[in-house]
Amino acid sequence: MGYLFSIFSWAYVIFLIPSGWLADRFGSKKTMALAICVWSAFTVCMGLVHYVGMIVPLLLALRFLLGVAEAPVGPASTRVIASWFPSAERGMAGAIFNSAQYISLAFFTPFMGWLCYAFGWQYVFIVMGIVGFGIAAIWWKNYYLPVSHPKMNSEELDYLRKGEALVDLEAQASLPKEKRRSSLAEVGLLFKSRMLLGMFISQYCVSAVTWFYVTWFPIYLVKERGFDILQAGLVASIPALCGLIGAVSSGFFSDYLLRRTKSLSIARKTPIITGVLLSSTMMLCNYVDTQWLVIAVMSLAFFGKGFGNLGFSVVADTAPREMIGMTGGVFNALGNTAGIVTPVVIGYLLHASGSFNSALIYVGAHGLIAAFSYLVIVGRIQRLHLSDLTGKPSSTH
Repeated sequence: MGYLFSIFSWAYVIFLIPSGWLADRFGSKKTMALAICVWSAFTVCMGLVHYVGMIVPLLLALRFLLGVAEAPVGPASTRVIASWFPSAERGMAGAIFNSAQYISLAFFTPFMGWLCYAFGWQYVFIVMGIVGFGIAAIWWKNYYLPVSHPKMNSEELDYLRKGEALVDLEAQASLPKEKRRSSLAEVGLLFKSRMLLGMFISQYCVSAVTWFYVTWFPIYLVKERGFDILQAGLVASIPALCGLIGAVSSGFFSDYLLRRTKSLSIARKTPIITGVLLSSTMMLCNYVDTQWLVIAVMSLAFFGKGFGNLGFSVVADTAPREMIGMTGGVFNALGNTAGIVTPVVIGYLLHASGSFNSALIYVGAHGLIAAFSYLVIVGRIQRLHLSDLTGKPSSTH
């Protein structure tokens, strides 16, 4: 099961960096619309495999392709945040973006559990794929860059510019050749920044916690804590709701700190460090027997995970202008390597020990490592320029 859970992440991680290049090259609107449509098509196909036989091989192949299709969403979203939000509002914007995963877990987990119970597992994929096509259509109809939005006025545009929003962050393909950057070839430059390295390490740790929740957590509730499948679907939504509350509140709190302190480092580091430390409290479940108390501790940990998950806001704050999509791709790729490693490691730990105790310690320890990363490695949070990494003036700087 660990390998089955991780196959999505193999594809997702492999294609994230090329997807970052794709987002920089063609812009967020085209990249996001294509990604959602392809993802939706593969999702519907997963619900139809039982009609053609060879269910397991086809499900594995389609799950891999889902990872390929979803890869561009993160890098494209980072460009959207950098374009549409000034520094003082990016914490909130990133928090709302991150909260989508908690909203989906909180509201769609019970719905999908009911679909599976009432109609069969196939309809979970078919219905969610159809929903995806609708979202893609809404995105294509309504998204513009700030400078080209039909309802944008000069006052709002000036406000965004003064707040360091990149309102004219055009696709590289639309720029003159002499102003384009070969960002795919320059990806190695990002690893010269200690700040980015610390952010990458922390994102891996935060993603490890995420992947426990989206893969093994329902099984933990059923096998270790005695819930049935329907109960597990409902109960799993409680920590997810707490994660949603944490994600949204951290954005507002971070932006509040930025207004009060004028320090981007304080504003971003404070909620991140607080949140990841709280996420490590899941280890306490090893010492709790009561079902409701287990859910309470997991809810606190998931609240912390949401509260500390400001990574995309920090990428939008710091990435070189020419490589925002690429930086987001590397950030997301390295982070989601945890999606490959974590489910498999947990599977081996369960096989070796017969319980989730060691698995919870393994996952919870990632919160401590993430806190260390932001406390010791990251340093001052600020916008990078390619000239900082190459020693040469940037053509678009």
